[in-house]
Amino acid sequence: MRNEKIIIVDDESMVTSSLSTLLKIEGFKNVQAFNSPLEALDYIKNNEPSLILSDFMMPEQNGVEFLSEAKKLYPEVSMILLTGYADKENAIRAINEVGLYKYIEKPFDNDDLVMNIKNGIERSYLLSELREKIKELEVANKKLEKYSQNLEELVKEKTADLQETNSKLAGIIDYCADGIIIIDEKGYIKQANPTCENMVGLSEDNLKKMNFLNVIYTKEKTNFKQSLAENPVTFLRDCFILNSLRNKKIPVDISFALIETENKTDTKHFVGVIRDIRAQKEMERLRDDFIATLTHDMRTPLLASIQTLSFFIDGTLGKLTEKQNVLLSTMKVSNENLLGLVNGLLEVYKYESGKLNLCKTNFCLKDLIQQVYDELKVLADNKKITFNFNYNADDDLKIVADRGELRRVIMNLCGNAINYTNSDGEVTIELNKEENDIIFSVADNGNGIPEEDIPNLFKRFSQGTNKKRSTGTGLGLYLSRQIIEAHNGKIWLESKLNKGSQFSFLLTDAIVTEEKVMK
Repeated sequence: MRNEKIIIVDDESMVTSSLSTLLKIEGFKNVQAFNSPLEALDYIKNNEPSLILSDFMMPEQNGVEFLSEAKKLYPEVSMILLTGYADKENAIRAINEVGLYKYIEKPFDNDDLVMNIKNGIERSYLLSELREKIKELEVANKKLEKYSQNLEELVKEKTADLQETNSKLAGIIDYCADGIIIIDEKGYIKQANPTCENMVGLSEDNLKKMNFLNVIYTKEKTNFKQSLAENPVTFLRDCFILNSLRNKKIPVDISFALIETENKTDTKHFVGVIRDIRAQKEMERLRDDFIATLTHDMRTPLLASIQTLSFFIDGTLGKLTEKQNVLLSTMKVSNENLLGLVNGLLEVYKYESGKLNLCKTNFCLKDLIQQVYDELKVLADNKKITFNFNYNADDDLKIVADRGELRRVIMNLCGNAINYTNSDGEVTIELNKEENDIIFSVADNGNGIPEEDIPNLFKRFSQGTNKKRSTGTGLGLYLSRQIIEAHNGKIWLESKLNKGSQFSFLLTDAIVTEEKVMK
């Protein structure tokens, strides 16, 4: 094994220590670990690495910024970015914009990581060798001017060298663990590597007779061609590849990038990287099952603890001193908050696993909103907030939905608006009817939300913005989105910094009509 120099950068010392130990066990003798990307940059300025492995989220610089600087110093060195599942779109973008070798999602498999590191080092040496060959060709071209009689011999020699180098690079593609496919702008398959052949269960010759849309299953299928035409990079999630031999759908993530050519009139071609995520899906399922089991088993002791504390506080078990009452009340509130988190996690699991069936009934929508309004009016009054309710529909309007789940959404949106609105502010609930659809919205004149934070608010465990974080679980808006989408609806946010925010949701074809009642 060559004396490869591997650079590891992660702000967590435990991660760099464990990775260093792993690589040394695998036989890599020269491993340098840094907890600061700035220190790592200073080091590599005078020490050329064979491969750089960097975390994505770091305080001084994120992984993309660090690797971009490193790329300027050593363009041929393979660089691997460690990232979480939620950041994979940023990782894909970095690979295309910065020119990184690969990204690996956390948690990663040690064997897979070591294999990618070995392939990356080999790639670095191949690119370095290719660079040297190119330099040699430049020298040879100068010699050709003086020694034209040796032209044929030199060309043959250098051509053989290039063919050898191209064969090595082709070998990397052929033995790549991910499927690689090339399609034209209409979606017709032009080339596929062996991994792609194995995924689909067809040979490359047969694949060339097909359109890519005939082997992929995705919700974004109808917009796929338009996305290719408008974007240089297209990323498909939650999709499946049909294996014709086993008649089995394989879950995959796919990223397509435009192949740049000098002639802009040529037919556009796109290279796609297809990653099999079956192991990842299974890991996610096991993780969610574990969380669901754990949280479910926690509910009983928590309820028992809350009830016991209630007996102490209400005097059932004897009179308490004022200090004892305060301490026990604080314990009870903490247990109730923990029970709320447990219940929230269980609800999220039920929606994501498809184990929760909506109990839809016909009910008066105004009564439901009025009930939530009355409950929250006290909180608004305590903060001296003007709390308005505008109902622009018939008083007896009925809708068909899960009343309890819809109440949870309305309560969460209105409660958030009051919590994040300053004293003497204003919060307005509004309900509008459009044909057979209803649009509910709650607006405030608070501080607003930065535009860059809006896409993350409806994600799991999102807590406020980068400037101000809440103390909640980060499940409220995520669960609200799950509930509305389970009703085939849509939820969204409009916000302007320092002017306020408006959360809205739409329920289509939800109004009870005479025809629905007759059915």
